[in-house]
Amino acid sequence: MRTRSILTASAAAVLVATAAIAAPAAAAPAPGSPETRASGLPSPLGLAVANDGRAVVSGNFAGLLSGIDKKGTASTLAAAPGEEISAPAISGSTIYYMRGGHDHVEAGLYALTNGTSTFVADLAGYEASENPDAVNTYGFSDLSPECEAQFTGFPEFPPIGEPHYTGIVDTHAYGSTVVGDTVYIADAGANAILAVEDGEVSTVAVLPPSAPITVPPGFGAHYGWPACVAGHPYRTEPVPTDVELGPDGWLYVTSLPGGEESPAFGPRGTVVKVNPATGDIVPVASGFNGATNLAVAPNGTIYVAELFGGSEGMGQVAIVAPGADEATGVIDAMMPAAVSLRGEQLYVTTEALSEEGGKLTVVPLKGTAHSRRG
Repeated sequence: MRTRSILTASAAAVLVATAAIAAPAAAAPAPGSPETRASGLPSPLGLAVANDGRAVVSGNFAGLLSGIDKKGTASTLAAAPGEEISAPAISGSTIYYMRGGHDHVEAGLYALTNGTSTFVADLAGYEASENPDAVNTYGFSDLSPECEAQFTGFPEFPPIGEPHYTGIVDTHAYGSTVVGDTVYIADAGANAILAVEDGEVSTVAVLPPSAPITVPPGFGAHYGWPACVAGHPYRTEPVPTDVELGPDGWLYVTSLPGGEESPAFGPRGTVVKVNPATGDIVPVASGFNGATNLAVAPNGTIYVAELFGGSEGMGQVAIVAPGADEATGVIDAMMPAAVSLRGEQLYVTTEALSEEGGKLTVVPLKGTAHSRRG
């Protein structure tokens, strides 16, 4: 129950051309109006923005890393056909990114400087040797022996076809940020926040299992679960999707709940913060649907890309005020996958699962009216 079962399946189900928040690209945006900086971007699930406004976008499913200047001109920075490129981050003149197989058994951190990519660290090798979330147990915990005996496994969803399991070897670096000489990585396969310094990988924190869900009757049939699981709690894997430094020196992390984000369970995505020195984890906010990325403003305001948020489940950017534990406002956006702040501008990749390609949208925050929740 990881990002591949959420995002990849959703890509197949939601490949439609849609309209985003942006004004037409040919028209000069009015003050305070969103601007389409670039369009036709394949699966733009990762985003980093330099201080000068230059953006780097990862086309995850296409194995592509693109640079987009302030005029909207796109260029190819790196390509790995047949592989996945993800989790871009910028530090000075260096762009860090992840490259690996779609099967989540190969993954490496690379650094791109002056047009040349250099291998930095073997994330898959670290996961294979350490498997940080082996300390977690997922699944059911209160089934009778008779019920557990009815599980026969399910080849399409191993190990979910079992009554319970500990963290498996799986790597999927999905988001990253650079603080000083350290690259912090949200690994949605390892279910952990990792750190890379001088080529050495270490575990900062392992996210705990998501809050348990109560399985409704008939829900688990497509996982190979027997009918006797109905009404029992199931603990899903946490799926960290992004990590950013907050003004308090803590790392802020978005997390999807493993498995389906079903209306039967409600929005269960969360934001937590992690002490980079101790690994302590503190809940920040909850109630997100498809929390795939975040940005943290200097005053502590958090912007969360909700890929499936909003009343119609087609996306929004949620705004969490300093000290709040849930969204206090939203910016309407169609299938937003990644966000980044530069000054008073919010960069958003929108229409991320559109078959016509996604967009890079720039939203001026000053003077922009945000819709409010409830």
